[in-house]
Amino acid sequence: YINETQKTEKIKIEKYLEGVVAAEMDPKWPDNALAAQAILARTFTLKKIKDGGVKAHNTDASTDVKEFQAYDPSRVNDKVREAVQATRGKVLVYQGEYINGWFHADSGGITASSAVEGLAYKKEKAPYIHSVKDPGFEITVPENKAWTAVFSSSEVREAVKATIGNDPGDLHEASIVETGPSGRATIVKINNVSLSAPALRLALDNEKMRSTLLEEFSVNDNSLLIRGKGYGHGVGMSQWGAKALADQGKKPEEIVRYWFKDVEIKNLWK
Repeated sequence: YINETQKTEKIKIEKYLEGVVAAEMDPKWPDNALAAQAILARTFTLKKIKDGGVKAHNTDASTDVKEFQAYDPSRVNDKVREAVQATRGKVLVYQGEYINGWFHADSGGITASSAVEGLAYKKEKAPYIHSVKDPGFEITVPENKAWTAVFSSSEVREAVKATIGNDPGDLHEASIVETGPSGRATIVKINNVSLSAPALRLALDNEKMRSTLLEEFSVNDNSLLIRGKGYGHGVGMSQWGAKALADQGKKPEEIVRYWFKDVEIKNLWK
């Protein structure tokens, strides 16, 4: 399903993946980082198709990032084409089943210990997710190393209402109630209302509240002040980490195995 034209189109999977890799990672990045992204994108795509595709459009995939994953064929270059070709047919499986090929921009130095910690994801177990050091934090852009976000009282109220239906009232207090093993906030409290930190992040603005690896979560001048590090949910592969590992000469297969434990790489077609 092409969201821009609202039409359905038939496309070969490997061709489609070029547009995904180009959209999800900087196309000028090292070949092996792009190839690692291709393995994850292929795995993500095939798992989604197996789980029923995009039922709203009766298609396997969609170019709408909210429904599927990013896709931008205008960014495809020779490096991206080669990365997809070099990993052709390769996917990640855990005990024979496709994994959820989660990735994010930058983990803030350490990845989430589980999909529950980073994403509040409870639909199925994901025992292949574990917490590892992220070598990308040393080379990432400054806004991922330390960021500050400020939200008005009304923005916070609306976000809480949208997330759990309760109106917390005017903003007076904010605190972190629970953190997971990697240090990420899992439950936060706004006045007397507790809610999931990953859910609040999505409801507020996940580009401003860049992660749930927080150093401050408080009320300041009638606004919510949040300081933290990293960018993204922190689950699975850090893209800046993949770049760092590629810079060290690691192969695509080694890069993806670093982030996911007890997984196998399966070659589905030649």
